[in-house]
Amino acid sequence: MSTLDEFRTSKSQWRDQLLQQRRGLEKSVRAADDERLHPVLSGWLGERGVNTVAAYVPVGGEPGGELPAVLRSAGLRVLLPIVVDRASPLDWAEYTGPDSLQPATYGLLEPAGDRLGASAIAQADAVLVPALGVDHRGVRLGRGAGHYDRSLPLANPDAARIGVVREAEFVPELPGESHDVLMTWVITPSGGVRELPM
Repeated sequence: MSTLDEFRTSKSQWRDQLLQQRRGLEKSVRAADDERLHPVLSGWLGERGVNTVAAYVPVGGEPGGELPAVLRSAGLRVLLPIVVDRASPLDWAEYTGPDSLQPATYGLLEPAGDRLGASAIAQADAVLVPALGVDHRGVRLGRGAGHYDRSLPLANPDAARIGVVREAEFVPELPGESHDVLMTWVITPSGGVRELPM
């Protein structure tokens, strides 16, 4: 097996392990995590003077629950991603409330409002990034489609890039690649917000 094959297997194994771990969480644990996460995140964004945040609608056991609604109720302008196709960066639209969401591909919910284009991510003072795992260096493991790999280079370089995971998903080291855009912060329900690298 080549080094590249080992790397891919390792990434695949990490994904399988972390997804299985998420599937095993009881609803009550997920709800408690969300309850702890929301005030910490809203408070931290407020302290940093964030006005616009690029966020996402959590799915498949991702921490955050009603994340867009919580952020909007904190007075933030919330941009949500729209999957265009398998090879393009994400498009973005403003979240204006639960009624502004519609079912989309991959079981996602996406905003139905006017599309702002891929470059709209640059308007965000902070980017909340869904992840299966984040390591102490800031390497993020996503689901493998590459949407954020193509989108994060378009973000404002001064914007906080925050990986949102549970404490067990914040690990010392994950396999990374040279094109990875590193997270500058991580937030977990039990550990709060921490600056990266550590």
